[in-house]
Amino acid sequence: MKNSAFISCLFIILFNFSCAQNIENQVSTPENIPFLAEALIDEMHIPWGMAFLPNGGLLVTEKSGELIHFSNKIKTTIDNVPEVYNRGQGGLLDIELHPDYKTNGWIYISYASSEGDEKGGHTALMRAKLKGNSLVAKELLYKAGPNTTKGQHFGSRIVFDTQGYLFLSIGERGARNENPQNISRDGGKIYRFNDDGSIPIDNPFIGKKGAKTAIYSYGHRNPQGLAKHPETGRIWNHEHGPRGGDEINIIKKGANYGWPLVTYGINYGGTKITDKTEMEGMTPPIHYWTPSIAPSGMTFITTDKYGLDWNGSLLVGSLSFQYLERLEMKGNKVVKREKFMAGMGRIRDVKEGPDGFIYVAVEGKGIYKLIPKN
Repeated sequence: MKNSAFISCLFIILFNFSCAQNIENQVSTPENIPFLAEALIDEMHIPWGMAFLPNGGLLVTEKSGELIHFSNKIKTTIDNVPEVYNRGQGGLLDIELHPDYKTNGWIYISYASSEGDEKGGHTALMRAKLKGNSLVAKELLYKAGPNTTKGQHFGSRIVFDTQGYLFLSIGERGARNENPQNISRDGGKIYRFNDDGSIPIDNPFIGKKGAKTAIYSYGHRNPQGLAKHPETGRIWNHEHGPRGGDEINIIKKGANYGWPLVTYGINYGGTKITDKTEMEGMTPPIHYWTPSIAPSGMTFITTDKYGLDWNGSLLVGSLSFQYLERLEMKGNKVVKREKFMAGMGRIRDVKEGPDGFIYVAVEGKGIYKLIPKN
């Protein structure tokens, strides 16, 4: 028993050492930073999601439940936002405009909701319109269940694809053995909807007995990044692993991404979850982080404002290491990693705006606009 305990401890030490070497060797800080981080909106606690209005305004969600409209240097609080279940990682989460917003005015919001018969809350999706400084025409499109009082893994990001389908991510709510591998249960899934909240007739589990037909893919842990690839139109996600094993995935119809049957991470206490990092019938990630950077927010760069080598890269915020990471891509492979804004704070979201500039949401501070030096 003593030898077994010694070997287990040695494994954990070696694992952590290799992880530390991994991040030190693979993530570099460039000598020449191509931008200055300019404070745009200050005095925000946990700015969770951002959406850019056609008139140049910016909508920002505060996890506590406030929706902020920023325009012409004026910050206004929007009325009539949905009541949120503000617990742990839950609250007012992501926000996204309809691709044809100029015509129909629909705004989509994900949030933790306590609606339902059980105590606690779960992730919900709604849409509404902005009239003056208030949300109107509110419609609840989807409410996951059952509620739970656990405070972790709500997800949640929203993105539209090139065909106008809406994708929503919901975390497994801390029930890893019950939710992510069971398509009859919510949680640990990527969902696909029509823009009115109805279910597309070609969703992968239509007609399968007991299935949640909004599900598009499953076997996810806590996806807090969704982005549409600017060239292929495919939806990419990233998600939190446990201790190690954060992932980037390309979302495929009906695919199983393995959690918790396969993972590159271990339990927070240092014990194994599984010894499998791949399994037949499960889709492996295109990239994983060990140790965890706790990724949040994700955007593809389509502008040359920061240099040609940035165009086509992926930007991801790190909550645990408190930096902005640029992943240089060659096809679907990460070939280079760089970190910026180190020590600025927990980066919650990052978006490329319609003006081609990068905007970064930092907890405890606010929204920064990255101004190119050249």
